[in-house]
Amino acid sequence: LAMYLGWVRAGALGATLVGIAFILPSFLMALVLAALYVHFGSLPWIQGMFYGIGAAVIAIIVRSAIKLVRTTVGKDWLLWTIFAVLAITTAWTKSEIVWLFVLCGAIGILVKAPPRFMSRATPIVLIGGLNPLLTGIHGLAPIATVGVLFLFFLKAGAFVFGSGLAIVPFLYGGVVTKFHWLTERQFVDAVAVAMITPGPVVITAAFIGYLVAGLIGAVVAGLAVFAPPYFIVLFGAPYYRRFAQNPQVKAFVQGVTAAAVGAIAGAAYILARRSLVDTATVIIGLTTLAILMFTKRIPEPIVILAAGAVGVLLHGKVG
Repeated sequence: LAMYLGWVRAGALGATLVGIAFILPSFLMALVLAALYVHFGSLPWIQGMFYGIGAAVIAIIVRSAIKLVRTTVGKDWLLWTIFAVLAITTAWTKSEIVWLFVLCGAIGILVKAPPRFMSRATPIVLIGGLNPLLTGIHGLAPIATVGVLFLFFLKAGAFVFGSGLAIVPFLYGGVVTKFHWLTERQFVDAVAVAMITPGPVVITAAFIGYLVAGLIGAVVAGLAVFAPPYFIVLFGAPYYRRFAQNPQVKAFVQGVTAAAVGAIAGAAYILARRSLVDTATVIIGLTTLAILMFTKRIPEPIVILAAGAVGVLLHGKVG
């Protein structure tokens, strides 16, 4: 959205400058936190902090899913069906099946705005069908790993939705399950860091990139994940105004949006199983959710840091 507003104001130059200004501060913060995590992550108080923050992050994701359901799914039975299918699929597979998003968008078109050449019955038939500061946690990464890292985050960036929460299952499936770059705990900590820093959640790419391949990994992952949205805005914005009110386009977006919200709900389940490990973390998570749902004056970063402080106090007792 920020890059699109930059494009509206000053074209390609505006999109570029706004994108850099929007991303750079959070990227640098994620970079510093990643370096500290790699070199001091074994300290008890650091572990305690992430013990509390991890539980709070689950509450934030749940709250985000609830808000998105209210604003995008509403009472539409089709969108609820898409939401449920994607939530269950994501939670079950612990990953994102990219073609399902496209399929959900297509179903949205077929049901809500079928093309003129198709009969009304058709949709129903079809629906049936180097230096310590430069290296990551594993030391200096091979060039091949950096290349795979770039391609993986380039693909992830192509499916960024909103702040980026929707691609968390995709990241988990690749980073933890497929490539085994990080452990489940390290991945949850990476998402937690993204929640602490200002800017989009997808800045977690820089944190993950650093853990995998050091400074070069952070730069490569950060550039890769933001490249697709940047070029989509640059080349797609002129057509957006022309087709934004097209019934088929709106129906496709509704279907994909419902799918993305379902993926976020599935991501909450996946991460909750790794973060809510005992009674204390469950209480931290529920308390955080209650604060976020019923108190709008407290900023999220403050709530997260408070949860981290509680984690530090409790970790010695429960660890």
